[in-house]
Amino acid sequence: MSVAKVPVSGRKSVLIAGGAGFIGSHLCEILLARGHRVLCVDNLQTGTEDNLRHFEREERFRFIEQDICSPLHPKLKIDQIYNLACAASPPHYQEDPIHTMMTSVVGTRNLLEHAALFGARFLQASTSEVYGDPEQHPQRETYWGNVNSIGPRACYDEGKRAAEALCFDFRRLGKVDARVIRIFNTYGPRMQPDDGRIVSNFIVQALSGEPLTVYGTGKQTRSFCYVSDMVRGLMRMMAVEPAPKGPINLGNPEEYSVRHFAELIVGLTQSDSKIVYEPLPQDDPQRRRPDIGLAKKVLGWEPKVALAEGLLPTVEWFARCIDGRSERDRAIAELRASA
Repeated sequence: MSVAKVPVSGRKSVLIAGGAGFIGSHLCEILLARGHRVLCVDNLQTGTEDNLRHFEREERFRFIEQDICSPLHPKLKIDQIYNLACAASPPHYQEDPIHTMMTSVVGTRNLLEHAALFGARFLQASTSEVYGDPEQHPQRETYWGNVNSIGPRACYDEGKRAAEALCFDFRRLGKVDARVIRIFNTYGPRMQPDDGRIVSNFIVQALSGEPLTVYGTGKQTRSFCYVSDMVRGLMRMMAVEPAPKGPINLGNPEEYSVRHFAELIVGLTQSDSKIVYEPLPQDDPQRRRPDIGLAKKVLGWEPKVALAEGLLPTVEWFARCIDGRSERDRAIAELRASA
């Protein structure tokens, strides 16, 4: 991914809510490399300061530990806001469903109000989960979705739908230049080993020699987009003129069954792990594949990194995470033994 610096006259003050997270930290990195000033706001619920260590000596980077459910300081002048704040994996967002919903509703409103205060451009990271368990395939932006509004996933699905509504209400009122993208499954380095989603689960299980847990029959499908492609799409959406009329899907349209993906991970890691099956969680989508026609037409964007290419650095990342965790466990055990 090109990181050519922008001219000084084009450099911005950019706030990234959720910037200590997986996608957010990659976005911080690219924006800094292009010469922008970056303010990362994160409550560290699922993000980690480890993702930001290599920015510590960068004068144009600042980290504020804060929950976006609290308003930002009114004198914090910003040119652009990317809202990536919200736990995105079911185990994490279901731990505190009320907070998850409020992050999408109250938090997004707070950021939109701040954008309105300074005339900042605003990009909302929505999700393919707004389509629920879709009855349309592939999923187009015009599809209104099939979401269970009272199910265990509703705090995230409906929260993101509400956040989209807020963005377009602020825009219709002429208060904010707001844009919305819908992110489909994204993977790459800096994912957390306990993320709880398919990529991290399968890779960690395979590297640890544990059975790979497939929920349901394994015939359900997913599409996987590498993080550098996703960040490039986010930045295209922020920069495009004029603002697109509605949401735009960002994801890789190549579709894999969960069973096939599990077998791919076993082969790639050269693991002896077996595949085991557990009941499918409630409201888990059966098929997931983005229609990216709008992204191609409006943004000139499509993914470039093939799954096999992107999985190599991802597996290497998780291998280092597991090795580091093992070393810490051994050190703690030795300390306890010598006590």
